[in-house]
Amino acid sequence: MSSVQELTSRVEREAPLVKSVVDEISKVMVGQKILVERLLMALLADGHILVEGVPGLAKTTAALALAEVMTATFGRIQFTPDLLPSDLVGTEIYSPREESFSVKQGPVFAHIILADEINRAPAKVQSALLEAMQEKQVTIGEKSYALPAPFLVMATQNPIEQEGTYPLPEAQLDRFMMKVKITYPTRDEEMLVMKRLTEKKSKKVSLTKLLTPEKILELRSLIEDIFVDEKLFGYVADLIFATRSPEKFGIKELKSYIEIGAGPRASINLIKTAKAHAFLQGRGFVTPQDIKIMALDVLRHRVGITYEAEAEGMESDDILIKILDKIDVP
Repeated sequence: MSSVQELTSRVEREAPLVKSVVDEISKVMVGQKILVERLLMALLADGHILVEGVPGLAKTTAALALAEVMTATFGRIQFTPDLLPSDLVGTEIYSPREESFSVKQGPVFAHIILADEINRAPAKVQSALLEAMQEKQVTIGEKSYALPAPFLVMATQNPIEQEGTYPLPEAQLDRFMMKVKITYPTRDEEMLVMKRLTEKKSKKVSLTKLLTPEKILELRSLIEDIFVDEKLFGYVADLIFATRSPEKFGIKELKSYIEIGAGPRASINLIKTAKAHAFLQGRGFVTPQDIKIMALDVLRHRVGITYEAEAEGMESDDILIKILDKIDVP
């Protein structure tokens, strides 16, 4: 137990720095605190994040502000139907004078990447980005090039019912650690946005540099050490297996609603994000509440629902909430 106490004291020393990042970003963002926290957690847990929401909800602002606060390089890629993989990763350019090829690196060579409206580009382009996310490197010509560390992709997605979109296949969705849904601001928040952005004296706010890429890598090592009890590994396993065989957990009625259950990446990422959440709370150990809080963001894009569920107006979130209510918490 002493090692857990020692770990908690280390976390208590480091967590306030990361919490101050959330406060600093709030200088340029109104609301959307969950989005900022999830972005930080993805960065700390070495994952990527998919954000779904209508335009105008400060998704770009959040990614830009995070890059500014941590002194990181930033790349923005606007996904369009005519985008090519080389527009992301770069290409070889031939110089007639030198009779040789040189490499021009694409915008993916940055610490934080905003892949804006990823579902507006065809599968080949989506695959090029997802390969970079998985391998942390890209191949141009015959050579492979490592991407900067840390490397975070924040992809934004329009709701699928909007025209001109290409839904991401389940196998590609699975590469994202979390899928976060964001909603409209409250009335008070919207009024504050209006005042900030329409006043004559409104000017660009410079954010304080609080983190560095090196510090993020150091914190990742600390978060990996956060303690997870054996019973919690069992709890996560039960949650994941309940999405595959709900009838074995006394929720037979969900069987006809689930087409695809969550895969092994789901359980790995649920533990990783629970550790990151515990860190933000200043603890050196994971509690069942950390797992429950992160479950929807980690699982919603990994559970495929049937046409029957859609016909009844159900989403994967509804199914997951029923599972979370049913599975006993250790």
